Amino acid sequence: MNGSLTSPGVYPGLISPQMSAAAAAAYGRSPIAGFDPHPHMRASGLSASLTSISGGKPAYSFHVSADGQMQPVPFPPDALIGPGIPRHARQINTLSHGEVVCAVTISNPTRHVYTGGKGCVKIWDISQPGSKSPVSQLDCLNRDNYIRSCKLLPDGRTLIVGGEASTLTIWDLASQTPRIKAELTSSAPACYALAISPDAKVCFSCCSDGNIAVWDLHNQTLVRQFQGHTDGASCIDISHDGTKLWTGGLDNTVRSWDLREGRQLQQHDFTSQIFSLGYCPTGEWLAVGMESSNVEVLHHTKPDKYQLHLHESCVLSLKFAYCGKWFVSTGKDNLLNAWRTPYGASIFQSKESSSVLSCDISADDKYIVTGSGDKKATVYEVIY
Repeated sequence: MNGSLTSPGVYPGLISPQMSAAAAAAYGRSPIAGFDPHPHMRASGLSASLTSISGGKPAYSFHVSADGQMQPVPFPPDALIGPGIPRHARQINTLSHGEVVCAVTISNPTRHVYTGGKGCVKIWDISQPGSKSPVSQLDCLNRDNYIRSCKLLPDGRTLIVGGEASTLTIWDLASQTPRIKAELTSSAPACYALAISPDAKVCFSCCSDGNIAVWDLHNQTLVRQFQGHTDGASCIDISHDGTKLWTGGLDNTVRSWDLREGRQLQQHDFTSQIFSLGYCPTGEWLAVGMESSNVEVLHHTKPDKYQLHLHESCVLSLKFAYCGKWFVSTGKDNLLNAWRTPYGASIFQSKESSSVLSCDISADDKYIVTGSGDKKATVYEVIY
């Protein structure tokens, strides 16, 4: 298949309209963001009516052309084999956080896992096999407010935490016991997602009012706000070279921003709220997780895209492997799905016991951590 496919414009009508107001309202209140159960309507029975992929599994990956024509993707022979493509993932540890885990992050090199739940972040040492209790606890927010995102600076010595509060807390992890070294306060009542620039100078926070706050970490000041989303900004990623930002919103749009010029570059409109996204580290592809249960993979310049149908409910988190050859998504349907970039051949699936709200992949692509509605995080070893 033509490997040079590539960023979409507007694709009306591919996904059934979702009941959005309730989900949007719940998004701000609950870590299980907007997850009131409602009938999920997948692009109506498409899989059933279209050609099966070899092996009898109904087609789940579709190429969508610029004019909206959908065709099942014929996967190339190396879709699931070759260097850097996992064979499966094995659960090796459960971290019993004790509250719903809405945020997870893994240190580089892989040693510590940070799990964000109600009011606090817990730090776990996963280099010790079978470690059952956290090595530290960071009390960040009021006890009843959920952490929604935590991000490490590249040197691993600083953690930034955001959630259901107007304040981001910046933790010094290098001191004898972790301590708050700064707080950044915005006018928005909550932060749904965070990103850090590759040079560690700037932090971006997705605000519940739709703005993207840009923070100078050295001076601890708000230097800019990207305005455009008309409802909460739910997810964010930054290009590998630090020049472009991608954000998704509860206003059914994905937007890209030029960080050098401080302006919006593109807007992609969908018929579903956007809950998660990730930009491929090697460039070109943006994967987007929808409230509608679809995952869409857009090219950054061309108008065609891929649409992937293996989740059965909202796609709550998404993360690319650092090699760029695969990515994972997690859902309210308890699934962790690993997909081939960009066309979405299914590499492996893992079914958990509850909604999977968050995920991260270690910098060496050897571990995945997920955060669950079951009040725990799960550590997977990726098997090649």
